[in-house]
Amino acid sequence: MTDRPNSWAGILDPDEHILWQGQPDTRFKLYWYDLVAAVFGLFFAGFAVVWMVMASFGGGYFWMFGLIHFAVGIGIMAGRPVGSWWMRRHSFYSLSNKRAFIASDYPFKGRVLRYWEIRHDSPVEFIDGDPQVVNFATEIRDGAKGRTTTRPVGFEGIHDGRKVIGLMRAIQRGAE
Repeated sequence: MTDRPNSWAGILDPDEHILWQGQPDTRFKLYWYDLVAAVFGLFFAGFAVVWMVMASFGGGYFWMFGLIHFAVGIGIMAGRPVGSWWMRRHSFYSLSNKRAFIASDYPFKGRVLRYWEIRHDSPVEFIDGDPQVVNFATEIRDGAKGRTTTRPVGFEGIHDGRKVIGLMRAIQRGAE
């Protein structure tokens, strides 16, 4: 047996312990909003190609300015589905007897650990499916033109959601 330092040291409270750990489903999937972004990116890149061809008839290297727009179109087309798949592969979930943790490793931002306390009045929700979702909080995000949106926060894409929702409800009953 090897001595491994406790990776939760300094994060968990003295009376806190981990009940469950998991990771989102890492299979590659396309959602409807991915397809919408892909179609927009395809049109954007296609317009850039047409513009570059037309500009090339004028001679010189002016057509090369279209390469930036072409790259942006391809990035939009592939970025959303590949980005969400990459984030699922680099996100990890943990549930303690007090809090829910989501650890993510962002490409340019690095590692981020976020947590939410599970209280008796937390908005716990189970969404059945393949895979399942367990929501336990909401967050408000600032949108365009001063609008705010509220979105659920939870363990998305897990396969043992029934177990997790049972643990959360037990935490809530004990937190009263």
